[in-house]
Amino acid sequence: MFKIIGGDGRQYGPITAEQLREWIAAGRANGQTQVQREGETDWKPLSTFSELADALAAKLPAQLPAPASLPPPSDAADPTALANEVLARGCDVNIGSCLGRAWDLFMANFWPILGVSALMLVIVGTIGIIAGPLLGGLFWYYLKKIRREPAQVGDAFAGFNQSFLQLFLGALVASILVSIGLMACILPGIYLAVAWKLMLPVIIDKRLGFWDAMEVSRKVVTGCWWSVFLFLIVCMLINFCGVLLCGIGVFFTWPLTMLASAFLYEDLFGSAKPAAG
Repeated sequence: MFKIIGGDGRQYGPITAEQLREWIAAGRANGQTQVQREGETDWKPLSTFSELADALAAKLPAQLPAPASLPPPSDAADPTALANEVLARGCDVNIGSCLGRAWDLFMANFWPILGVSALMLVIVGTIGIIAGPLLGGLFWYYLKKIRREPAQVGDAFAGFNQSFLQLFLGALVASILVSIGLMACILPGIYLAVAWKLMLPVIIDKRLGFWDAMEVSRKVVTGCWWSVFLFLIVCMLINFCGVLLCGIGVFFTWPLTMLASAFLYEDLFGSAKPAAG
């Protein structure tokens, strides 16, 4: 069994060797496509797998130069089915585990994660109007790291070429509605701010429209709202400690808490597959 990374940067599989041969024949994968064998952790070019050499050789004459790998065809996600699938598995939020794994990943990739996160923090602080696409791209970068997929600096800017409008509108609409809720009675605003915490990663990872993603996040988070609320309080306290360290500490604490949020998303949505609409 194998997994592959499609041309859109998303992971597909597991699939059998025979299915992979069919995708090669159809032009959906080529020698440069990143492939992972089941039970292994490394991603390698498809051309390094000797058992698939015959399929590549058969396709080669028809593809000079070889086309970029294309993702397997997929239908639009059904947001209701996606939310129901996640809720059916149970909403388990382990704050210590999220922070612990975030710490381990941060330490193992310290300079890349610190550099990318610091860059995003500065840009968001300077041009807040595009925070949605920026933070959506940062979540995409983190998720690729969490899933042990190849991740480059450019992945952190994926929000500009993947779902830019939806990320922009999601962040804008959510901020307006949360502000209205806070002014109206405070509690509605707090509820919505927590409920929509996972909206941005849902948009960029599941390719949903902003309103559907807001509803999916709200439905799922509402099932464990108090746990997510406590998680956010802990993250706020950690970042507050970073601010107290002459403000510089936030460049360390913010990536840590954002990574923890990405782990929270992965725990809830990671194995959920968008159902066909």
